[in-house]
Amino acid sequence: MLIDFVPTVGGVSLCEAPAFKKAPGGAPANVAVGISRLGGSSAFIGKVGADEFGYMLADILKQNNVETSGVKFDPNARTALAFVTLRADGEREFLFFRNPSADMLLQESELDKNLIKKAKIFHYGSISLIDEPCKTAHLAALRIAKESGCILSYDPNLRLALWPSAEAAREGIRSIWDQADVIKISEEEITFLTGGDDPYDDDVVLKKLFHPNLKLLIVTEGSEGCRYYTKEFRGRVAGVKVNSVDTTGAGDAFVSGIIYSLASDQSLFQNEERLRKALYFANVCGAITVTERGAIPALPTKEAVLQFSQN
Repeated sequence: MLIDFVPTVGGVSLCEAPAFKKAPGGAPANVAVGISRLGGSSAFIGKVGADEFGYMLADILKQNNVETSGVKFDPNARTALAFVTLRADGEREFLFFRNPSADMLLQESELDKNLIKKAKIFHYGSISLIDEPCKTAHLAALRIAKESGCILSYDPNLRLALWPSAEAAREGIRSIWDQADVIKISEEEITFLTGGDDPYDDDVVLKKLFHPNLKLLIVTEGSEGCRYYTKEFRGRVAGVKVNSVDTTGAGDAFVSGIIYSLASDQSLFQNEERLRKALYFANVCGAITVTERGAIPALPTKEAVLQFSQN
């Protein structure tokens, strides 16, 4: 969990931005808030600095009814910062301040093991695999979650700038691939992980990315919707059209939507009709989020999603 600094005007590079405003960010934290907004029960595990920004982030989680007993404060490291801009060509530009930031310093001994054991679903990214001691803590948390019978949900959330090299990113992301029950990836991530293969080719996805333990693989296609693959069936669910203001957090909102549905109905893995409904619900979560600026402020309530679906 970190602070994003976003330019006060759109369509400029970082050096052209006249000023920045702060926004809470970090994919797993966004997902935790998204689930809570929908009426689900979520907890966040991670580390921030014992500084103004760290306390602010913990407060934002609390205000959104996310359980924070797993949040640790480091007196010797700062909360991570990222300057993020959406350039005129629509590409995002990132500049990270993490040398080292508190999130990288989460120790295995600081994990709230009982919190993990209580979970139905354990969701994570890949950024916590880049540096020690956080990597060891992440792998230990995975082990506890697996042994406790949690569904393991993985959104690699590729941020190439944070890895030592593209090869390290590919290896790191793939290192825990076979443990996940649910994986959500984007088209760009398929191209990256397969070394340039066509992300729209079902054979590429099934041969190179689907693994025997996987219950559900989802490929998100932005406003176009998503594709889904299970052992039994595959297909696509069309997106919903909205006026996009800011795409930040759309993927996290989508993940919140599908995890929220899975927590209450695990028959989605076997029942294609129910899965398609849940993915449409997740598509709507993502769509509503892009109509407002920022990630956390834009995450929808269940009422908003159902209301949107009826229109």
